[in-house]
Amino acid sequence: MMMKRFLPTLLAAAALTLTMAACSSPDGNPTSTEDDVATVPLPPIPAAVDTSGGKKAPTPAANSVNRELTAPNAVEDIKKMQPQM
Repeated sequence: MMMKRFLPTLLAAAALTLTMAACSSPDGNPTSTEDDVATVPLPPIPAAVDTSGGKKAPTPAANSVNRELTAPNAVEDIKKMQPQM
């Protein structure tokens, strides 16, 4: 009875030990690197280019891209896309 409980525990411990040994670096320091790398901070992100020509953004209208996606709005948009007869 004890052997049935002991064997899976032993196998789990062995697997954990092998995994830990395989993942560690040779000198035992997990944060060390083999290469000397100079780290330089990234340059700041430039501001977005103004393509509006100085015009202000229109207020949200009924045909705005940012309009809420709902069934009535979708039906309205589909009706506008269909050719008028």
